[in-house]
This record gives sequence, C-alpha cells and structure tokens, in this order.
Amino acid sequence: MSGTQGLTPNPTGTVSPAEVARVKQKAATLSVIASIVLTLAKFAAAILSGSLALMTDALQGLIDIGSTMFTWFAVRAADKPADDEHHYGHGKFEALAALLETAILFGLSGAILWEAANRLWSGAEPHVAVTPLVIGVLLFSLMVDATRWRTLTMVAKETRSEALSAEALHFATDFVGTALVLLGLILTRVGVPMADSATALALAVFMIATAIKLGRRTVDTLIDAAPKGLAERLREAAQGVAGVVNVEWLRLRPAGGVVQGEIGIQVSRTLPLDRVTAIKDDLLRALAVVEPDSALTVTANPVQVDDETALERVLLIALKMKVPVHHVSVHTIGERLAVSLDMEVDALLPLGEAHEIATRLENAIRAEFGGETEVDTHIEPMETGQPSGHNAPWEVVEAIGKAIAQEAARVAEAGGPIRDIHSVRVRETRNGLVVNYHCRADAALDVAAVHHAVDRIERKVREARPDVCRLVSHAEPAITTDKPYALP
Repeated sequence: MSGTQGLTPNPTGTVSPAEVARVKQKAATLSVIASIVLTLAKFAAAILSGSLALMTDALQGLIDIGSTMFTWFAVRAADKPADDEHHYGHGKFEALAALLETAILFGLSGAILWEAANRLWSGAEPHVAVTPLVIGVLLFSLMVDATRWRTLTMVAKETRSEALSAEALHFATDFVGTALVLLGLILTRVGVPMADSATALALAVFMIATAIKLGRRTVDTLIDAAPKGLAERLREAAQGVAGVVNVEWLRLRPAGGVVQGEIGIQVSRTLPLDRVTAIKDDLLRALAVVEPDSALTVTANPVQVDDETALERVLLIALKMKVPVHHVSVHTIGERLAVSLDMEVDALLPLGEAHEIATRLENAIRAEFGGETEVDTHIEPMETGQPSGHNAPWEVVEAIGKAIAQEAARVAEAGGPIRDIHSVRVRETRNGLVVNYHCRADAALDVAAVHHAVDRIERKVREARPDVCRLVSHAEPAITTDKPYALP
C-alpha cells in the first residue's frame, strides 16, 4: 500500500500496522466531529422550515453521531494485537460496527417509510417554509457529506477497514438523502403538492437498498466467508513454489481488513528441516504477492514422492531412528533388494545393545521395502570426541606426496585419469596419519570413473604406508600443464 493517500510508507517501502491504525483512527475522529456539526445545523433548519424530510435527515444525524462514535471505538479496538483471549486479534469489532450501521439504516428507513406513506395516503401535507438559511444548511451538508464520503471510501480501501467502509456507505446515503431533501424543498417552493413526503419516501427506499448491500457484506465477514476468487488465486500461486508437492487445504477468513487463514502443503519427506523452512518462507512471499494484506500460517506435511530413490528412503529411515549411517549401498538381486551399510554407535556401548539397534534398523528397512529385503549392517565405533593432531614433519609430507604421485603415474600409464597431485597435507593423530591432497582429472569424465581411480591410488598408498589411517582426495577439473605430477 505504499504511496497511497494518507499513508506514509517506512524506509522499506511498506506501511506499518501502526501507520494504518493512525490513519483509520484519524478518519473516524473527523467523522464524529462532522456528524455533530451537521446534525445541529439540520435540526435548526428543520425547526425553522417544518419539513418532514429535513427533520428526518436531522434525526438520522443523531443516529450518525452514535454510529460514528461506535465506529471510532470499533476501529481503535480492532487495531489491538492478539492476546490470550483473542488469538486472532480484534478485527471482528469492525464487522460488529458495520452490523450496527446496517441495523441503524434499516430502523431509520423503516420509520421514515411509515411516516411518509401515512402522509401520502392521508393527503395531509403540513406547510414547509423554504428559506435561504434552510437552503444554505442543506448545501453545506451536501459539501461535508461529499467530502466525508470520498475521504472515508479512500481510507477504507487503503486500510481495508470494514467499519470505515460501512461508515462511507452510510454517508453516501446521507448525501443522497440530503440531495433528495433539497429537491423536495425546491419542488415545494414552486408549488408541487406532497413533494416533501414523496422525497422522504424515496429517501427511505434508497436507505433500505443501501442497508441490504451493507448487511450482506457484513454477514459474510461475520460468518468467515472467504473473499470471492481469492482461494483459487492463492492455491495457484502456492502450486508454483519450488518444493511444494501439493496443496492439501486452504482456509481463509476476513478480519479487520486483513485476510487471515491457514494453508497446508505437502513436501518431500526426505528434505531436511532447514529446507522445509525455506520452502515455507518462499511460499509466504509468493502468497503476499497475490494478497499483500494477509496473515497466513503454513503447515508442511511430509509425503513420499514418486521420484524418491531407495537410497533416500534408507537414509530417511536411519535419520528418523537417529542412527548415524554411511557407506550405504543398495542393489537389486533378482526380484529382491539388497542393502548394506555402516552403522555408528558409541564405542563403549555393549555389543548386545548395539546389535539390538542394528536389528531395529534392519527391521525398519524391511518394513519399508518388503520382508524379503536383504539387509547387512556393519557396526563400528563412533568418534564422540575431537582427537587432537599436529602437522607431520616435512620429510613425512614429502615422502607421502611422492608415494601418491608415483601411484598416480602408474594409474595414468594404465589409462587412468588422475593428474597433477598437489596441496598434500599430512597430520599426525593417535590413530595414525591423516592425509589430504588435491588432484586433477578430465572435466568430462563422470564421477564414478574418477572415484574408481582415486580409490585405486588410495589402496596402493595405504599398502605402502601402513601408518596412513585415512587418505582424503579432492578431484578438480584438469588444466593445461607441462608438469603432470607436481609435488607439494
């Protein structure tokens, strides 16, 4: 709503709830003051002229004062934040104010209709004195009502205030009613019989039509009727957000100029929690484009998607059971599935308890894929601490670097893809030497081929250097070089 009439956007280009509340309350306050001034002026003119239509207009002004006061209180109450007793805020106060406006319009129009019909039926039309003062009061009233009508309509549209929207419609009837009164007085002045009563009757019919329109909209708000077409637009926007598998349900309700509601989506059950949170944030941003003034809650339910791999399903089972696993392999043997994996447990855990954990994991995997699934679990101790280490002496680094380069050269002679051994680092730990190095290979090769060649180098190095407990390689795309095997 940035840049709208009366609202001052903040540095981010949006309008804060406090700014919206300020504009709404200011409009309601000015409306109260205008109602008091106009009502007093109309009463004076009605007494001087003896016009039923003008007296009716003045009586309507008394009700205007009460209704505008109620609107003022309702707007202030509706802007209060949610609390322990009103979890969805106080927005329905505005709908209650609009409902009161509707009842006032119906009651007032009914009374006018009755009196005007009686006068027209009996043919008794009292004398009406049309003076310049009376005409001046009506012209002033028309000007004020037109200003209020326009201002409140704009503010109600900008702030989505139901109470101010109802108040704007109320003053629209005031404007038309005053115009009808003025027309009736002019006709009376030129000698048209029963013009005053006929004008009052027409005013009553117009007020009833306005009350019906206002009442229908107010009832829709009170019974939580979703804005027409909004659910379809929000559902379409949600389906376009990456990561949303399906929209399960969407519930909307208007309250205090804001559309509140809940949306339930389905996401892949293999996604990590931070990714699900990111999807929900993306969804809220997409929905805000369709409906900026919305306060929606997102519920994400995990489901199995069609393209979910067997490996993802195994890892998900282990994650749910909070069992660390690695080196998971899944193969199809004839008509059944074969799964093997390494499972980590506390190093001090008794074998019996560790075996029970492995059995539960295996049973869960068989329950997922079928009882004929072959599952083999390797139990190994988990590193729960953070073992210390230090850089190995330069001569150790140089010796291991040469060993890696020599094995890479042998692999290359046999057609292997590994080139340019560099960035060799060696650390001494209590478990042995930990070696890290970088190498290069053809960027067009697939990962499996590169990994096979690196594994071959690792096996040969560990055979030559039993003191190496772990060897980690990092393969990079090859670059043009005259020295295929560069030592550190």
